Amino acid sequence: MEKKVFNVVIVGVGGQGILLTSDILAEAAFEEGYDVKKSEVHGMAQRGGSVISEVRFGEKVYSPLIKKGEADILLSLEKLEALRFIDYLKEGGICIVNDLEIPPLGVNLGQENYPRDIFFRLKSKTSRLIKIEAIKIAEKAGNVK
Repeated sequence: MEKKVFNVVIVGVGGQGILLTSDILAEAAFEEGYDVKKSEVHGMAQRGGSVISEVRFGEKVYSPLIKKGEADILLSLEKLEALRFIDYLKEGGICIVNDLEIPPLGVNLGQENYPRDIFFRLKSKTSRLIKIEAIKIAEKAGNVK
């Protein structure tokens, strides 16, 4: 019988802390005794581009990459990025989304429109959608960073 490997995809926009978040998750899993593998793609991150980090942990993990449709959790620090990467979430997986808009370059240049129906579209893909207002929570904690 194959041992369970837990798959987490963390996405957002460059500068939001996606890589730090994945480092913390990977370290916590390692400290709990799990085998951990991590991968990240952040090519244009410093210019506000998409960032994705994949963290896998379990008794034995052979690859850091998560196939589309296999993530147990999709954690998105920006809501449009959740929509971009929703195909990674497995059926029955949990999608946790920060209700934050960071318009991509095309929107800022007036070439595209930021979608207004993101949560409606996400709900059509998963019944396990958790919307959070992280900025408000951070403000209450005393530091929006």
